[in-house]
Amino acid sequence: MTLLVSAIAAATTMAMQISQGTAMIMMLVSFGLIFVVNRKADKASGIIWIFAFTGLMGASLGPMLNYYAAMPNGGSLIMQALGGTAFIFLSLSGYVLTTKKDFSFMGGFLFVGLLVAIAVMIANWFFQIPALSMALSAAIIVIMSGFILFDTSRIINGGETNYIRATVSLYLNIYNIL
Repeated sequence: MTLLVSAIAAATTMAMQISQGTAMIMMLVSFGLIFVVNRKADKASGIIWIFAFTGLMGASLGPMLNYYAAMPNGGSLIMQALGGTAFIFLSLSGYVLTTKKDFSFMGGFLFVGLLVAIAVMIANWFFQIPALSMALSAAIIVIMSGFILFDTSRIINGGETNYIRATVSLYLNIYNIL
């Protein structure tokens, strides 16, 4: 349901033609909401906050989606990204569900990989190396795929019992791959 809310919000902001600045503000507000979601995760109101969070995250995608949609074959690019993300999520989650393997050992490695990716991203803002941008994108897909294995394993094996926190973690994995 959170993905549906996010998609509806993205479609709405695409239709409204919001600016990149407005999208950035929505993204920053959603970063603040993640703390509210975490604080309210054990209460019934947490559901409202998670939908607000995912709605704002989806809404912030509007200008980027409009940019790609305006390109030649832009619609097919967007659908390829959606299909590829769905394939990654469904295949990795399906693997964990059927094998019931515990991927908790990957947590430290994934966290360090994420920190390295963030450091490389910051460095690339200064150096503007196209090949590094492509390598960084591939690395993020691999890291987030690992997080899908890790988070799904935690949900299946009882490491994460709060459904709101579980939803946020899987949502962010999917969002970052997309």
